[in-house]
Amino acid sequence: MPAGVDRRTVDLSGYPDIVVIYLGMRARSLAGMKTLLGLGPQIEKAGAGRPDGLLHYENNIIFSLFPLHLGMRWYWRDFAAMERWARSEPHQRWREVLRSSGGTGFWHETYFMRGGMEAIYDGVNQPPVGFQTFAPGVTARGPMFSARTRLRLPDEAPAQPAGVAKRDLY
Repeated sequence: MPAGVDRRTVDLSGYPDIVVIYLGMRARSLAGMKTLLGLGPQIEKAGAGRPDGLLHYENNIIFSLFPLHLGMRWYWRDFAAMERWARSEPHQRWREVLRSSGGTGFWHETYFMRGGMEAIYDGVNQPPVGFQTFAPGVTARGPMFSARTRLRLPDEAPAQPAGVAKRDLY
């Protein structure tokens, strides 16, 4: 007689503000494949450094091989911890992709325990991925520029690092 499945769940009551972020990188050219492979060790190092508020991370999710489309899933204690890290080194260097993508496209989708979702797609439009497959796309300018304003969160943002403000990128 086959054994029953050990069906389990988790008690997330100790994590009322948990944030889960899916991130992806898609190569759009041969140069993009090189860019992705070069970023892999940097991303692994960033997660292994266990920034404050990072509960767990999973890298090397393969969305597709052709075109090469890799991803990761990171679990944060709360939005404030995730935002502090996103505005610090090494992440702020990765924002250079807005100036030159190196033949890649980057995206993230963020999900909040207390409700709310947001996403950004930089150079990942065709074929669409995630929310893009069913929701209308809008330009990421003005109130759609940052995750904080896309979520309509109170304006208690950490200071924006030099060189990554909206006016510096466009």
